[in-house]
Amino acid sequence: MTFDAIGIAGSGLAAHRTWLDALSDNIANINTATSTDDAAFRQRYVAVQADGDGGGVRVVGAEFGDGEGRLVHEPTHPLADADGYVRYPDIDLGEQMGHLIMAQRGYQASAAVVDRAKATYEAALQIGRR
Repeated sequence: MTFDAIGIAGSGLAAHRTWLDALSDNIANINTATSTDDAAFRQRYVAVQADGDGGGVRVVGAEFGDGEGRLVHEPTHPLADADGYVRYPDIDLGEQMGHLIMAQRGYQASAAVVDRAKATYEAALQIGRR
């Protein structure tokens, strides 16, 4: 039972870590400008599903937002087109920060489960030694 808990929590750690990586990528590229001829940075979403073995989750891939982005009038930008527009990703920083907090809390919760399961296992070993 203890090993099941550690395995399930470990899968949660891996999934939340992948989610944190995707979110940090999105936030880091929120101000990445491209010319209007190119697609904007496409924000990444992590796809997760329940593991078929009856416990835990697994990352099944990444999905990407659309490259349409938003046009901003910045005639002095080096990538500006003839009309003075550049393309930025259409990423909402507030939404990304909210997801970042959820991913961090999920990671922390999974880590706490691993710690508690480890302590339980160690206590069981101590009982066996007496």
